[in-house]
Amino acid sequence: MAVTAGTKLDARTLRADFPIFEQQVHGKPLAFLDSAASSQKPRQMLDAMDHFYETSYANVHRGVYELAERATEALEHARERMRAFLNAPSTREVIFVRNATEAINLVAYAWGLWNLEAGDIVVVTELEHHSNFVPWQFVAGKRGAELRMLPLDDHGELDLSGLDAIAREGNVKIVATNLVSNSLGTINPVDRLVAWAHEQGAIFVCDAAQAAPHMKLDVQALGVDFLAVSGHKMCGPSGAGVLWGRAEILQKMEPFLTGGHMISSVHVDKTTWGELPHKFEAGTAPMAEAVGLGAAIDYLEAIGLDAIEAHEHELAAYALGRLAEVPGITLYGPPAERRAGIVSFNLEGIHPHDVAQILDLQGVAIRAGHHCCQPLMHKLGVAATNRASFYLYTIPEEIDQLVEGLHAVRKVFA
Repeated sequence: MAVTAGTKLDARTLRADFPIFEQQVHGKPLAFLDSAASSQKPRQMLDAMDHFYETSYANVHRGVYELAERATEALEHARERMRAFLNAPSTREVIFVRNATEAINLVAYAWGLWNLEAGDIVVVTELEHHSNFVPWQFVAGKRGAELRMLPLDDHGELDLSGLDAIAREGNVKIVATNLVSNSLGTINPVDRLVAWAHEQGAIFVCDAAQAAPHMKLDVQALGVDFLAVSGHKMCGPSGAGVLWGRAEILQKMEPFLTGGHMISSVHVDKTTWGELPHKFEAGTAPMAEAVGLGAAIDYLEAIGLDAIEAHEHELAAYALGRLAEVPGITLYGPPAERRAGIVSFNLEGIHPHDVAQILDLQGVAIRAGHHCCQPLMHKLGVAATNRASFYLYTIPEEIDQLVEGLHAVRKVFA
């Protein structure tokens, strides 16, 4: 029997804002359970982008005519919306990028390559998405630094007992972890890790791609030095993300990309860089995408991030209970109260890709694979898992549809 979502968030009413749910898939109601990969888009965000394209589109920061000034104002309004969303001290610290991956690469190249030395230590975790693992592995290798990984315990949560041992090994320069795991939904103790990183004199880079859509973020309270966000996971468009960084660190960094807009002056013998944030925003800005991201922030804040987080905790608890009824299932990760709205699982003897394909015929969309977390898969002793992930528009009936689909999968492979 399905339970109902909390009274603070009416997911059934919110679904009317999302045109994607007006269709059926293979003759079944669409149960979209892959929001951790990318969220669906509300009409309010789509309308904002359409209105911008139809009435105000022009290149920004260049023209002095009406459309250009209107477009520039729209872009900078979106920057202010993200500043407020993150409680950042200044819009100068809010840098538009394509996604969290680009944001982390920006820090890896523009800070890591210039500051790491042979024998330094970069600390990541076994929970990281490749976007917050491969860049650090790459720059550490280039500079002769060492990469260390914080392990997981049996519940899929970080084991921090080895921090002192890592500190004794050498000079810890960078600590990079996610706030919420994209594979297990684990909510990490970033406050403890930030404090430890700063005790070592290291910078802390936070991958908040999975956190920003689902919980309130406050960069000043978190104490991190850099934080990366992907707009497409939080009801915004693809191609619009943000790097937040401390101004005093950003000012000392070399640019990541060079070209138009990011300069102060260009001469044959020398080029000087623009002020923050423009130093890191080479080329034409994602104007319409930024407008869409600003509208998505408005949408999320009108609902309330606390309400979204509570809704997902309820769904996670319900999903873990319902999925436990399926014979031969293995569930991964911590208890519902210590995870976001993500549940990974496997069915005994059935490859996750087969599970996902049969579920698709039932109208259920989940993700199957290594979820860009191959070190984590190695830790779990599997090649891949199935992942169901929830968002503000997810209703318990979709989880019921998933469970019914899994029973159908077992019958096919009986």
